[in-house]
Amino acid sequence: LMDKDGWEFSDGPGCIPDTVNGARYLREVYIKGDPNCTGRVTVPVLWDKETGTIVNNESREIIRMFDLEFDGIAQSDISFYPENLREEIDKTIDAIYQPINNGVYRAGFATTQQAYEEGVTELFDALNYWEGVLGKQRYLCGDRITEADWCMFTTLLRFDSVYYVHFKCNWRRIFDYPNLWNYLKDLYHQPGVKETCNIDHIKQHYYKSHPFINPSGIVPKGPQISFSD
Repeated sequence: LMDKDGWEFSDGPGCIPDTVNGARYLREVYIKGDPNCTGRVTVPVLWDKETGTIVNNESREIIRMFDLEFDGIAQSDISFYPENLREEIDKTIDAIYQPINNGVYRAGFATTQQAYEEGVTELFDALNYWEGVLGKQRYLCGDRITEADWCMFTTLLRFDSVYYVHFKCNWRRIFDYPNLWNYLKDLYHQPGVKETCNIDHIKQHYYKSHPFINPSGIVPKGPQISFSD
């Protein structure tokens, strides 16, 4: 959760505490890495236990690092950033970030009607576009899963449960897009993925962390979503 003191390591069901530094709040981790830290505390965080510091806190860079920078520690036959597709992957991630990944926040955090409508219109224009693309190919960059797909996945996974209501992105659900919905289910059922997805945690975070949007902090029971149908 993120309360008035920032990101907190919750002790709720299914939550994992900070087993490395024993911190209650993420700010403690930032200060441990740099006692002079005064900047924003954001997630995710890649922490180096050996040097006792934060290596990176930018999600896009961390994804890339996991693919390219850890060959000396662990070998994998899977690459989500293959050399022959790198230019296309970078262009695709850039193309989905502003209207989709960031678009839900532009709509949800808007403080004027105009800003909201600009954000939500750009969001659904982009979803409509990628719905068409996925009608012709299985993944965003062709016939294999790449880094771009995982960047899209995180937003699509949360969409119907959170962004549709909480951020007023209620023009259409992802469920209403046949190609995007099947694409989301495909990614969800890739080995090891669904075990990392907890819709209840997602809802608890969003509905309880933004009192200016949801002052009551009430978390809705629904919707009932099955990624197997």
